Amino acid sequence: PRHMDSVLDILDALESPARGGSPGTTAALGRGLGICSTPGCRAVLGEPPGTPERPPALTPGQWQLLTELLRYDPATPELGVVLAPDGSTVALGPLLAGIEAGLRSGGFGRPLPTLDPPADPLLAVTIAEALGRSFLLTQEGDNNATALGPGGCWDDVENPQNYTLRGAPSPVPDPVAIGAMDGVVLGARLAQEPLPVAELLRGYYGIGNGLKAGRPLSSYRRRDFRALVGQGRLEKEVAAVLGVLKTLSPTPEFLTDVGTQEVAAVARWAAREFSKRYVECPAIVPRCLWGARPYRGTPALLQPPLGSVFLHHTLEPAQPCRTFSTCTRAMRDMQLFHQDTRGWDDIGYSFMVGSDGYLYEGRGWHWVGAHTKGYNTQGFGIGIVGDFTATLPDPDTLALVRDELLPCAIHSGHVRPDFTLHGHRQLGNTDCPGNALFQEIQSWPGFQ
Repeated sequence: PRHMDSVLDILDALESPARGGSPGTTAALGRGLGICSTPGCRAVLGEPPGTPERPPALTPGQWQLLTELLRYDPATPELGVVLAPDGSTVALGPLLAGIEAGLRSGGFGRPLPTLDPPADPLLAVTIAEALGRSFLLTQEGDNNATALGPGGCWDDVENPQNYTLRGAPSPVPDPVAIGAMDGVVLGARLAQEPLPVAELLRGYYGIGNGLKAGRPLSSYRRRDFRALVGQGRLEKEVAAVLGVLKTLSPTPEFLTDVGTQEVAAVARWAAREFSKRYVECPAIVPRCLWGARPYRGTPALLQPPLGSVFLHHTLEPAQPCRTFSTCTRAMRDMQLFHQDTRGWDDIGYSFMVGSDGYLYEGRGWHWVGAHTKGYNTQGFGIGIVGDFTATLPDPDTLALVRDELLPCAIHSGHVRPDFTLHGHRQLGNTDCPGNALFQEIQSWPGFQ
């Protein structure tokens, strides 16, 4: 399966000291297979070694999978991706490039070069070059071209084999952005303390994460990336790496005749749009990834921006869901209940909130829901998974809604800046969203 577990099995075999492995084995092998094929990456990490042969530690099947995942093709970057245990889809190229840059800056392996103009090697090989290239090509292409996204879906989350984008591809589809952010976060960690890569990834993605272990670290990638790389620094690094590329011989074709002012404008645009899409707003698990059944009938369009947000708890399931597998199961159960028992066209909520750090798409931003009778066209219904009559969701889950989802809904134009926030009980004969949660939201912005 194209799952992070399969990659970790390969890394375990490659890094085993008993078989002559080390933390740097994977990175060197990755470059040999093609993860560092762009001019900027080669300027930082060096020219790739010759095409490697299958290490004795790997089976022919493992070697074939690794070769397919790491053979980078700019036209189809979505082919080198795997499904992580937290439900995110991660491109291995920028992830492993960031890991190598982190290891080498931490003193493991050959020192990294000093770039001129000065640029951060970790950001250059993960996201800065990719962003600069993507936005320059978009600027020079037709008006319908896109520089970021889209996301996509797997054919089967239990046995993922094929990943299909849900729209026109760009050089930085969602999995590349996610892999780059993870590469930055983990590369920065390795620069402080070199670790075996398999051990690092196993802890980060929460493999084997039980209900008591809490959220996997990967669910905090947006927060952690923002702490390391604010929008201002990202803009500076995109401009810097484009400056480095202009000094190369030959200069990459997409930079020909691009002046300093244009580089600065593109860097500003790229940093702003990347931050808006991947940093300021929380990640939303699409319907196809949680296994939604089709909508019944014809959905009605909302007319944004809307003036209200209605907060709910699910009551059933009563326990918060803390992993991708338990949250997706809760979503399927709720949709089944709403469609087959209640007779609704679809799951009623606009979005659900798991305690795993993710939002789950219900009716979404565009379609009228069935969450707050009499008010469904006037606002979005947000349901937090669990029974919050006597206890609250954990602080991180509350912050996900209050500090990330609500501001994002305003910035993205779905909700008016002067929106009102209501608990479901204020608009119907119900105890929802539970006494504890209703008491909590009375201190939130917009509550009325």
